[in-house]
Amino acid sequence: MDVERILRARGRRITPQRRLILSIIQEHEGHLSADEIYHLAREKRPRLSLSTVYRTLDILRESGLISELHLDRDLLRYEIQRDEEHQHLVCLGCGRVIEFKCAHCTRMHQDLALQYGFKITGSRVELLGYCAECQQKQAE
Repeated sequence: MDVERILRARGRRITPQRRLILSIIQEHEGHLSADEIYHLAREKRPRLSLSTVYRTLDILRESGLISELHLDRDLLRYEIQRDEEHQHLVCLGCGRVIEFKCAHCTRMHQDLALQYGFKITGSRVELLGYCAECQQKQAE
C-alpha cells in the first residue's frame, strides 16, 4: 500500500504521527481502540496527544487506509483496510477479536445480490460469544 500516494491524492501529508499510528495498527494486526493506539504511540513519541490520535484516525479512515469497527457497543476499533472480505469472532468476556474468512458467506452474498438485483459494497459479520479462556474461567 502506497500510503504517501493515497494521502497526497486526498490532499493530505504523511506526517510522522500518521506514519507511526498506521504502523502501530499494522504491527498489532488491527482491532485496537484509540486508547490502545495512543498508549502504544506514546512509548515512541511521549509528547503525542490523544486528540492527535483521534484526528489522525479520522484522516486515515477518510483516506481509506483503515477501517473503523463497531465490535463493542461503546468502543471503536481500527484495522488496516483490506480488499478481501473477512469476518470476526468477538469475545463478550475479554473483548478478544479473532478474524476468519468464510467462503460460504461470500457465496451467499453473491447469491443474494443476484436474487435481489442488489449491489453489495461491503458487509460485516460478527459472531458473538466466549473465547476458550473465558469459557474456562466461567466453568471454574
